[in-house]
Amino acid sequence: MPTLLKSKITDSSLRLIITLFLFFILSLLLLSGCADKQASVQISDTRLLLDTFCTITVHGDFGAEELENILDEAFALCAELEALFSITAPGSDVWRINHAGGEPVTVDNRTIEVICAGLEYGALSDGLFDITIGRVSRLWDFSETSAEQSVPDGIALSEALATVDYRRVVITGDTVRLENPDAWIDLGAIAKGYIAHLIAEFLSAQGVSGALIDLGGDVVAVGNRQDGSPWRIALRDPFGSAGEWLGVVEVSGASVLGSGTYERQFEVGGERYHHILSPFTGMPVDSDIVSAIVITETAVLGEGLSTIAVLLGSERAYGLFERVPDGLIGAVLVLEDGQRLEFGDIVIHNG
Repeated sequence: MPTLLKSKITDSSLRLIITLFLFFILSLLLLSGCADKQASVQISDTRLLLDTFCTITVHGDFGAEELENILDEAFALCAELEALFSITAPGSDVWRINHAGGEPVTVDNRTIEVICAGLEYGALSDGLFDITIGRVSRLWDFSETSAEQSVPDGIALSEALATVDYRRVVITGDTVRLENPDAWIDLGAIAKGYIAHLIAEFLSAQGVSGALIDLGGDVVAVGNRQDGSPWRIALRDPFGSAGEWLGVVEVSGASVLGSGTYERQFEVGGERYHHILSPFTGMPVDSDIVSAIVITETAVLGEGLSTIAVLLGSERAYGLFERVPDGLIGAVLVLEDGQRLEFGDIVIHNG
């Protein structure tokens, strides 16, 4: 009996030890999972690119160094695309197209994509949005630090206007040709939105949990904030000073972009001139819209729609929004008289 009793006690103890050991291992795994979640980090950086301050914020279940490398790659992508689309940098795709004398130029596929988007917006706006406005836009200087700000000479402006016609851009495979050898394309009205879109795609592919991309006011939200809530984007008041806002919108996986006549401007002889130019007159467009802010599924759509809205004016902008088939979530237009018009699914919170 003593021997049998000893055997039973040993077996029970063994089972207890095994149970406790398994519980211990399971506890370690659970604690490890909690530690991973607690290790989720967020980093942010601001760099001067695209002639503006660009800020990218990312968070995810990565080590801090790995997340910093992802952020570096995102900024490198921004610089790479800027080098393709710049109208002034010798050797860029746009520069080579503009200096090819009407001959076809082989370019990067991403350049083809952004040009095609620009041509679509040309058709959507009945020619008011025209990427071949390059000769006209180069006659103006809206940079804040410039001492050369002036209204272009009438003759030079007329000559430049004669080169504007988006319908004469020919794309064949991976080549672009300007039928008018004197024409220049300028992607400035659409490039930032496209670049922000590609950066968002890159970050999503890297597996980040969330990101906020702000390229000088063109904002793209990837996922949500670290706490799981939507990103909160402040909408600037065009009549207020810096830091004054119309309100805040909350977005997840969407873009918030705006265009306005208040952003880049100068005065000559008491007359104010802004940077949104009409391809028909070469002068700043006469619009009752001071600011057009759109929320879209993709930034490249938002960039185009916000600029076209200003070019069209408020009455025609509503018609534009109604015929955009997909991707437009909402919009807010601020008019010269201070009136605010809202379209679609947009909720503006105070603070």
